[in-house]
Formats: sequence, structure tokens, C-alpha cells
Amino acid sequence: MQQENKKFQPWLPLLFALVLVAGIFIGYKLRENTGASFFKAGRRAPLQEVIDLVRMKYVDSVNTDTLADIAIQDILLKLDPHSIYIPPVELPEMNEDLQGNFQGIGVEFHIYKDTVNVINVLEKGPSEKAGLQVGDQFIKVGDSLVAGNKITGPRIKNMLRGPGSSMVEVTLLRAGRQQNFSIRRGVIPLPSLDASYMVDGVTGFIRLNKFSENTYEEFMQALEDLQRKGMKQLILDLRGNGGGILSEAVDIADEFLDEDKLILSTKGSHVPIIEYRSKRPGLFEKGQLAVLIDESSASASEILVGAIQDWDRGTVIGRRSFGKGLVQEQYELNDGAALRLTVARYYTPSGRSIQKPYTGNDHYGDDLMERYEHGELVNADSNKVITGKAFKTSKGRTVYGSGGIMPDVFVPFDTTAFSSTLAKVFTSNTLSNFVYRYYIVHKNELKTYSSASTFAANFRNEGGVWNEFLSFAAADSLNLGGLQEKEKLVAQRRLEALLARLPWRTQGFYEVINRTDPAVQKALEVLK
Repeated sequence: MQQENKKFQPWLPLLFALVLVAGIFIGYKLRENTGASFFKAGRRAPLQEVIDLVRMKYVDSVNTDTLADIAIQDILLKLDPHSIYIPPVELPEMNEDLQGNFQGIGVEFHIYKDTVNVINVLEKGPSEKAGLQVGDQFIKVGDSLVAGNKITGPRIKNMLRGPGSSMVEVTLLRAGRQQNFSIRRGVIPLPSLDASYMVDGVTGFIRLNKFSENTYEEFMQALEDLQRKGMKQLILDLRGNGGGILSEAVDIADEFLDEDKLILSTKGSHVPIIEYRSKRPGLFEKGQLAVLIDESSASASEILVGAIQDWDRGTVIGRRSFGKGLVQEQYELNDGAALRLTVARYYTPSGRSIQKPYTGNDHYGDDLMERYEHGELVNADSNKVITGKAFKTSKGRTVYGSGGIMPDVFVPFDTTAFSSTLAKVFTSNTLSNFVYRYYIVHKNELKTYSSASTFAANFRNEGGVWNEFLSFAAADSLNLGGLQEKEKLVAQRRLEALLARLPWRTQGFYEVINRTDPAVQKALEVLK
């Protein structure tokens, strides 16, 4: 047997050569038939050639990664306004917003007099477990001084966040004494639900600020809680909600619609038509419903509102929505960046595409300012969407597409209540600084209010509190003595709402501000 193997060995090289030639021949034929190239190196695209030449030949040193980013951005500008490139450094934070959580220590802070002040400690969060309290002031994070050195919000946020279960050492000032704390970082939720409460004996209120991975769960918990409290009719506030995850909006729409109703359909050149329909008995299919929108309600918000309006399930109240009818998918890139690419358009149950025109992206972002200048925020008849293609709701009402969703009941923006002086108050830190200082001084007094609702009903700031604020604002070079009565009332209510936000978070803010909010009051009128 060994002798036979030795006789065969001289022929092995020839046999291998024949197999190799045969493989090459077969590969060549396959390439002819399929159009694929197995052996010929593909030519570089001109864009890659230019970047390579700049890197190897250009007179000065250039960061070619930056050049590539710029080139990608310019390419996407030729497509649509919502296809975007996300650099690696920005991706984690953008994903956090959709995931609904991040890794951190669980405090909310406010920078006042160049010092980071704790204004909220997450219940059962890492900081509460470590012993932090509202009013604590950060002196050091690790070995880094963070007080008195022009600390910024993004910088302190980056210092406090980190991998889950990792430790961070902080030095705080409390009641004039420095104290050291060790905090183990953990998962910190980013709620999409701002507020959920009973406005009166039968009317519930829910406000959603986005659609993240946890939104449907948060919404259902709030809805069930309100129903236990006797809710028969609901105000759903989607103002300022820029959208998020499509499936979360679809699931919420399913709770308002009975079975097998079309919620939306999507269609793109490279993806099949997909229909999303209601599939299960909803938790709130029968009660009266009012949905609040404005010019910042977009994307997933408009999906939910479009389904409610087209099926005549509720009354849409407010101002024309943003007008984003495009669907994006996110693709991870090899360098840690991501591409959110528009892959389809979505259509409401009546067949409307509510995407506003975007030919010439240079002016796309100016749309809201153009609405203001055109009078669309104060006059329903000035809205351009009503001149678009007409569609019919399930009950035969006329609705329009190609520019957002026009509400059933229009609530104008009250320009008479906002002078340039009041705008400065709201856009500067003067009001929030005053509220924080007032809260720290009067914390024990404010604890006498058992809830945000009792605070909203009983707290008054027309006298001493308002006069204190006028003096505080004057020290900030803001003279508010000339405010008109309507402006003064708006400022006073905002002050109360911000004050309620400190002990009762966003729930407290909206319980106070909604008492005079025109859209909420109009919704109560419509529901009755």
C-alpha cells in the first residue's frame, strides 16, 4: 500500500494544477452568467479616489475622515431632509432617546451661579441610594473641579454618565459642609410620558413627548390608572412630540380603534407595500377623545393623529402639524456611525400623504417661520394645506394632505400675550434661576401642599412672590414693570408651573400650566 502511494505522489502537483485550472474556468463562466466579478478587483468610486489623493498628495495635512463626513452630508442633502448621517460620537445619545434609557446616576441638575445644583433625585435610583438630596451642590466629580470654572451642562452630563455598575466619586456641598459620596451608575429611564392625571371627575389627561421603545407600556399604565379613577373621556396631548418609533404609535392607535381598521400603509421603491391594521380589542374604543397637536407634532405623532381623524374616532384640536410623512430605517456603518435613510412614504387610512414639499432643502427648515409670517398660526383660513388634494374621512368629512394634518378645531397662537420682553424672560435663565432659589428657601412651606393638584388650586403668586421676581429680574437687567396684564398673567402662571415642577416633576408643571392653557380649555369645551 505504501509503495502504491509513493508511485502516485509524483502526479499530485499535476492533479492540483488541473483542479485549479478547472476552478478558474468555472469561475469565469459563472462571472459571465451572473455579471459578478470574482477575480477582477473592483474600481474605486471617484469619491474614494479623490479622498485618497487628498490624503496622499495634498500640500497640507488634512483629516480625510472629516472630508468623507462632509461628502456624505452633501449627498444626503440631495435626497430628502430626513435622511441623515450620524457620526460615531453622536450615535449613543441619539439611540438613548429612542431606547428610553441611559446609564447614569439619576439626578437632574440646574446650573446657577456657576455651580451645579441638584433639583431632582430619581426615586430608587443610584443617587437616592447613595444619599443625594435636592439642593446639593457639586464641587468635584472624581478629581475634577466642577464649581466656579464655567461648567456647562454637556460637560457635567458626560462626567456623570458612564458604563453601568461603574463607580463615580463626587464631592458635594450641603448646608455649608463638604461631603463625599460614592455612586454606582445604573439604568436611568427617559420617560416619554410627561403627565397623566384627572382634570375633573370624568376627564383624563395624558401627554406624550416622543415615541420610544417604552412609550406604549407607559401609555397603557397611565390609561389603566385613569380608568380606575373614573375616566370616561380623554385629552391626549401630542404637542411638541416630534415622533420616534412607528410601531409604538401604531400600538397606541390600536387602543382607540376596533378590530381590523387600517392605521397606516407604507410604500417605497425598494420595499413592498405594508399595511398596519388594528388587531385586538382596544382599551379605549368608546369614550370621547380629544387630541392636541401643534406645528411641532411630527412623524409618529401624525401617524396616530391621522388614524384618529380619518376614522372620526376623536376631535383633533390645535394647529396644523409639522408634515413629515417619510419613514426612516437606521443602518449601522463599519466605523461606528449610522445612516438613517428614508425608505418609504406613509399614508393615512384615507390615503393621505401628509409630507410637506421638500424640493430645495435649503428652505425646508424655514417652514415654521414662513407659517408665522403668513399668518397661519393665528388664522385657520391662511393655512396652505387646505388648498391641497382633498380626501374623505369615514363619515365623509373633507380632509387634506401634502402639508401636515389640519385640526378639526383650530386654536390660534396668541401673539398679543408675548412681547419681546416676555420672550427674553422665557429664553433666558432668569425665571428658572429665581424659581430654584425660591424653592430652596421655601421648601418646607411648599411641602404643606400634598399634591400638584392642591398646589395648582391654592398657590398664589400675585403678591409677594411676584414682587420678589420683579426685583430678581431687574438685577438681571430685565425691567418687567411695563408688562401688559395678559403678559403678566402668562408669566405668573409659568412661574407657578416651574415651581410645581421641582417637587412633582413634569406632572406638576402640566397640572398647573393646563389650568389656563387655551388648547386644553378648548378640549374640555368640545368634550362637554
